[in-house]
Amino acid sequence: MTVANPPRIGLTSEPFAPDPCPPLSWTTTTTAGDWVQAGADLELTTDGTRHTAYVEGDASVLVPWPFAPLVPRQTAHLRVRVHGTDGSRSKWSEPTTVTAGFLAPGEWEARFIGSGAEHPHLLRGTFRLREGVRRALLYATAFGVYDARLNGQRVDDAELKPGWTSYQWRLTYDVSDVTAHLRPGVNELGIELAGGWYTERFGFRDAASRFYQGPPAAAAQLVIEYTDGTTDTVTTGEHWRWARGPVVSASLYQGETYDARRKPDSWRPVALIDVPDVTPEPRCAPPVRVIEHRAVEQVRTTPSGKTIVDFGQNLVGRVRITVSGPAGHTVTLRHAEVLEHGELGTRPLRNAAATDHYTLRGDEVETWEPKWTFHGFRYVEIGNWPGEFDPSAVTASVMHTDMRRTGWFTTNHPLVQRFHDNVVWGMRGNFVSIPTDCPQRDERLGWTGDIQVFAPTASFLYDCDAFLRSWLRDVVAEQRAADGVVPMVVPAVIPQVPGLSEPVAAWGDAITVVPTVLHERFGDREPLESCFTAMAAWVDTVSDRCAGALLWERGIQFGDWLDPDAPPDLPGQAKTDAGIVATAYYFRSADLTARAAVLLGRDDDAHRYGDLARRIAAAFRDAYVTPSGRMMSDAPTAYALTIVFGLVTDERRAALGRRLRELVRAFGYHISTGFVGTPIICDALTATGHADAASRLLTTTECPSWLYPVTMGATTIWERWDSMLEDGSINPGQMTSFNHYALGAVADWLHQHVAGLAPAEPAYRRIRVAPVLLDTLDDAAAWHDTPYGRASAGWRREGDLVRFHVEAPPNTRAEVLLPSGVKYEVGSGIHEWAEPHLRATSARDDLSLDSDLTTVIDDPSAYQAVLGAIRDLDPDRAATFRRTTRWTPGRSLRDPLNKAPLDILDAVDKALRGLPTTSAVPERAEDLAPPDEDDART
Repeated sequence: MTVANPPRIGLTSEPFAPDPCPPLSWTTTTTAGDWVQAGADLELTTDGTRHTAYVEGDASVLVPWPFAPLVPRQTAHLRVRVHGTDGSRSKWSEPTTVTAGFLAPGEWEARFIGSGAEHPHLLRGTFRLREGVRRALLYATAFGVYDARLNGQRVDDAELKPGWTSYQWRLTYDVSDVTAHLRPGVNELGIELAGGWYTERFGFRDAASRFYQGPPAAAAQLVIEYTDGTTDTVTTGEHWRWARGPVVSASLYQGETYDARRKPDSWRPVALIDVPDVTPEPRCAPPVRVIEHRAVEQVRTTPSGKTIVDFGQNLVGRVRITVSGPAGHTVTLRHAEVLEHGELGTRPLRNAAATDHYTLRGDEVETWEPKWTFHGFRYVEIGNWPGEFDPSAVTASVMHTDMRRTGWFTTNHPLVQRFHDNVVWGMRGNFVSIPTDCPQRDERLGWTGDIQVFAPTASFLYDCDAFLRSWLRDVVAEQRAADGVVPMVVPAVIPQVPGLSEPVAAWGDAITVVPTVLHERFGDREPLESCFTAMAAWVDTVSDRCAGALLWERGIQFGDWLDPDAPPDLPGQAKTDAGIVATAYYFRSADLTARAAVLLGRDDDAHRYGDLARRIAAAFRDAYVTPSGRMMSDAPTAYALTIVFGLVTDERRAALGRRLRELVRAFGYHISTGFVGTPIICDALTATGHADAASRLLTTTECPSWLYPVTMGATTIWERWDSMLEDGSINPGQMTSFNHYALGAVADWLHQHVAGLAPAEPAYRRIRVAPVLLDTLDDAAAWHDTPYGRASAGWRREGDLVRFHVEAPPNTRAEVLLPSGVKYEVGSGIHEWAEPHLRATSARDDLSLDSDLTTVIDDPSAYQAVLGAIRDLDPDRAATFRRTTRWTPGRSLRDPLNKAPLDILDAVDKALRGLPTTSAVPERAEDLAPPDEDDART
């Protein structure tokens, strides 16, 4: 049986289309294997008239609109019927309904109004309704954040509307069908207005200041259609009134203060507000919404006697309270991500107070949740609660842009599973209107480097095509204003940040990488088309700054930011030379621009940028790679970039891989890479045949590692490997966050290589399945709702046998490469295989203080025995030994212990000689347990 699923009109499931010719996509469900679409019938009904079209062939993703363009406020119903190459034909799908949510050119009439001051306030206007209303649509926006009510009823469930864009270049409006809220006679349209991002003070510490100038302002346009075919339009203007409401103050960083006793004071005439000269455009991405509510998991009393609630998960959103008490009593809510020594850990927030205040009006029961702020938190300190505190009176509202979840990963290794869960929560908390670096401190900015490295992971986990498309519009606008430089933050609101006037590698390269990822993962050509000029401009700008050289070795660079060996307050002092990082990205952007030009049929550009990329690669090899396959900057990130970006394709590639493996071992299988190298180091290792090293790197639990934060109770990804120290204290550096998704970008390797689910063609039209078995895992699986339907891949061990499964959705094919080297090409359906694969084991030689360091570190049990023996006698010496030892060949274990007391040497020697004769398999899932929640520090 073959079933056509309801089609999607545009990029989201929102009820309003932002353009007249939205692309169309649909999926098919069938019991038939190897099903391929031969064609599809489309039926569109508008204004009672049916229109049909036929799509020839297998196209079913982002198919160009085949009908006459929609006109403003036109409602369309679309259904699809598919035909298979096997002769099958589905029934008509259920219809999808969408309304054209855009205005005609010149149709925007509303004036921007407000009180003329920064404080939150209320706006209202009245209008009289004629008989015979057919429909009414409200178009509304603000320089600031707003919420609209018609006759006292909220018009939708979106939050912090209209979201954050580069206001000086672009402003979006929201559309709502408000027909149900109208009533005969006089109606009242109300708008609550606050400053939001528009009036926020951006910057670091005392340098923070407003970027956008002027008070907040809102504009709304209500179009009322009558059954007789006529329309009325109600707009904001001079006739509206404003008043102060119960919101005393509101700031995204500082929090909200609300006095429930305050009623709107005298209504006064509004002011017409001077705002940037931009015409609002329809919102093209989903809005921010409250996605879920979480109950308190634990109530703690701090050493100082304060009450703190723990939600068990570091999240982004707000707290809702239900409380009763005397009028004028004020409850205070202070938010933080972690506890430090049992108290709320607020130092990482820097200048963000993250504190809300609610003053009771004195009714029996009052329920309140702030509207104009959001916080990153797991813990909330409840101050001045009236009467006995009941934790059921407090819930957390989780907020983020309302994207559809599309990707999952699972393994029975509990720490790796928790790590992946943390990646998901980190993305959720940082996809709030724009992709931010962190959601809690006085920053929350659209750092281009963070999304550059994380875009592949993001595109697997959530349908973020429309979200990132929208943000890219701002990137293009900001870059145009900066003469080709892609700012390090978009919207570009911090003039004092380097990179607003000079290009910075790995950050500015977001303009070439993100559109490429959207095409690869969603089959969306539009970002490449709309960003191509910007992609080319970025490469040209870098070329100009290089002054004719092919090596990018001048200007400001962040390099391999947050290298774990860099001093806490000097995170840019990485082991890898900044010129290597910059030149590698110069090559990558030139190469991606050339590939985009080929796809878009821009032959001259393809030749120009392709030739440039080849010349950069040759110069890179001449300057940085020795004939024997060593990097001049002998650090892991240098090797990873060279391998993954394809800068070396000859026999030196294998030598680079071997050296990278040696360096990973030399650092004790701890993370030794920063912001640039960490997302790709496992890719580089597996690509050159060193999955064993990647496996150890993934599952190491000592700091620095991906799993160290998990052992400390982390529920999101940290900015620093040691954001929290082992003693439970917060990293002393001035910059640390407990919710930064960038270092979680390695999850893309888990999806594509460990589970083995990767796109071989855009949108997963062809799927590449090549799982990499890790000795430290018993199983791994990933599944993803591709634009064609659900695909999955995975494996599990059953003794010495490994079973593999692959599911390809209808209208796709999968290329399967099993670890044995056997290849298959399969069509849609579920496929399974089994192969024998033994875990790596070997006979253990007698170990002693004279054993080679590499022999010890490559044997996890031996390494733990050595470390445990030292720790039992001298924990500080053990920590130093772990941190400073370089595990290189040709040196004995005695070397790094040459100054150790005899009792420690004896204890180490005894521990080694007491090991069994067979080397232990690396840590197995069944040997591990997730952190005890009672002991979790974050």
